[in-house]
Amino acid sequence: MLFELLVQASAAVQQTRSRLRKVQALATCIAGAHEDGPEALEASVSFLAGELPRGRIGLGPATVFGEPLPAPRAAPELTIADVAAALAQIQAVSGPGSVAERLRRWNELLGRATESEQLFLRRLVVGELRQGALESLVAEAVAQAARVSPGSVRRALMLSGSLQEVARAALGGGEEALGRYRIQLFRPLQPMLAQSAETPEQALAELGSAAFEYKLDGVRIQVHKDGSEVRVYTRQLSDVTAAVPEVVELVRALPSSSLVLDGEVLSLRPDGSPEPFQTTMRRFGRKLAVEQMRVTQPLHPFFFDCLHADGDDWIDLPTSERVSGLERLVGAASVPRLLSQDAAAISAFYERALETGHEGMMAKALDASYAAGRRGSAWLKIKSHHTFDLVVLAAEWGSGRRQGWLSNLHLGARAPDGSFVMIGKTFKGLTDELLTWQTAALLEREVRREGHIVWVRPELVVEVAFNDVQRSPHYPGGVALRFARVRRYRPDKSAAQADGIEAVAALCPAAG
Repeated sequence: MLFELLVQASAAVQQTRSRLRKVQALATCIAGAHEDGPEALEASVSFLAGELPRGRIGLGPATVFGEPLPAPRAAPELTIADVAAALAQIQAVSGPGSVAERLRRWNELLGRATESEQLFLRRLVVGELRQGALESLVAEAVAQAARVSPGSVRRALMLSGSLQEVARAALGGGEEALGRYRIQLFRPLQPMLAQSAETPEQALAELGSAAFEYKLDGVRIQVHKDGSEVRVYTRQLSDVTAAVPEVVELVRALPSSSLVLDGEVLSLRPDGSPEPFQTTMRRFGRKLAVEQMRVTQPLHPFFFDCLHADGDDWIDLPTSERVSGLERLVGAASVPRLLSQDAAAISAFYERALETGHEGMMAKALDASYAAGRRGSAWLKIKSHHTFDLVVLAAEWGSGRRQGWLSNLHLGARAPDGSFVMIGKTFKGLTDELLTWQTAALLEREVRREGHIVWVRPELVVEVAFNDVQRSPHYPGGVALRFARVRRYRPDKSAAQADGIEAVAALCPAAG
């Protein structure tokens, strides 16, 4: 299948707001690639989701966008398989002179491409096409191309973590192949995510009978156990076992032979109240003496869900059964929880959570299964202040005492089509230390410059507090945050886990 057809499908997705048309364009392309074999199918799924099949190829934005382009071909000749093979060869180059050789091979590939193919390849290689929920669109398109249920594809993707693998199974074996997916110990799942509710009363009205839990301000963890072996993973599925021996020891001592637990780990003060999020994060991502840190800054795990126990997967069970089983399995390590429909009792529980120093409360529908990787209405978070987790799209060079730092952030929320919609800017809440880190982190992700604005790959998630949301004709989403200020960066979250534009618009009656 010609690569140009994939490029056209990608362009069609960007040019329409209709989710139906987006999925149809992607499905047609995926079905065509499938006819060329599994390699072309896997490459097409990766490319359409804005990913490289084997990861980065060692060429940065300055090289990709700074070098003059070879003259484009007038007519397309590259196939999807050609492009996948060429990128794999570039990635495999190593040793002395590897940079020059990668560049030579890259220019050779561009020299075989049309103008539209060249633009697509450049954006693909620097990660500019990688846009949050785009994977969900491609997953839906895989279902349509394979004539299987979208739910079956989502479930298989949740359990496998590989869209390429799921596409191969769906188009090769249909529903039967997708139905064979099970939780595999030590292969972490994407965590289930929550939408927001303004008050406990709203959450109760939306969910009816629900489980209410303290919303902890810690680091999300997923713990896998098989016999004496225990591994701990973060929200982004990174293995952090070595950093959290307290968690390993606690779970290893539990009587179950196999487990997959979902929870949070946090540092506590002597009075039992939580330390700031940044304090907990010091235990992660640094080469520190763990045994010394566990004495000076011990971590405490609290589990709020169980996805697997003693050989059985629990993800399809309702919340009521999962939390009941969890409390039997982990005892005091379960998060504080209330099962009630009494508004007064729920409000009092919420106030206790805040008085104890926690962020707020979670409300979870009792009849809901565990939807890994999805932000559904079955889980609602209620916090004492307005915040959104947004993606940094660009930043502006500062002036005055902020000269030399990237300061004013362009903030984006996820759009339904997988792109990011700008909803405001802010330079407030940034310390000198954070400005220094932020400038370096953003320059590492730079894709282009326009005057004093540096545009970056949409990867960094920042938690932003604000007063309210107002209607705005200046931004594509039609809404903007008022008095936005940075609370912190969220290295534990990916761009796909940022809040959506619907959640922002919901707080603006005129725009919602």
